[in-house]
Amino acid sequence: MAGTTRDGTPRERARVQTMDEIVRIGREHLAVHGAAALSLRAVARDLGVVSSAVYRYVKSRDELLTLLLVAGYDELGDAVDAAVEAAPEGDHRSRFLALGRAVRAWALAEPATYALLFGSPVPGYAAPDERTSVPGTRVPVAMLRLVAAALETGRLTLPEEPDEISPALEGGLQGIRDQGGLELPDAVLIRGVLVWTSLFGRISFEVFGQFGPDAFGDPAALFELHLVALADQLGL
Repeated sequence: MAGTTRDGTPRERARVQTMDEIVRIGREHLAVHGAAALSLRAVARDLGVVSSAVYRYVKSRDELLTLLLVAGYDELGDAVDAAVEAAPEGDHRSRFLALGRAVRAWALAEPATYALLFGSPVPGYAAPDERTSVPGTRVPVAMLRLVAAALETGRLTLPEEPDEISPALEGGLQGIRDQGGLELPDAVLIRGVLVWTSLFGRISFEVFGQFGPDAFGDPAALFELHLVALADQLGL
């Protein structure tokens, strides 16, 4: 078609560029003012257009928050994927350690976006599950796929199966299997979920300053000890 390229028409490229700029400015405002104070009018001002022009791209503050969430989840997921792929193939423990370090490095570099993703809910905003669920679970699914790969090759220390699991918990575990395309025994999956929450809890403590002003003197060394303990807990 005349006027088109492999990357779309000039109008389509211009729209993508404008959306990228809106997200970039939104993240800057997020870092300075916080999620609750995000304003499309303020974004429009910094974009150099009238507010009505921005509404042609982003309909509301909630839509902007969703865009920032998805962009943040995908950026974190990309960083984790790159770190895991750079680690030796088949060395599941090294890949898990690389995953954990990548999450921490990204969180410390992007504390405002990390807070939006994993901090307190934004008052009056509910993230649309159909748009945020898949990007929001990229990291835990990547971790569980490492566990599944270790299990397939016989390099995972298996825990004992729990004596009893409530029907509600069993349904939740099956939901994780379905979403990640995973086939993991209950005990392995439970252990993976506990490690996942512990990893993000540890990182959140550091990002949100919960270790106190001295951060135990050497938060990086403390993190490495925590990460090794989590790898042991996973059985890698």
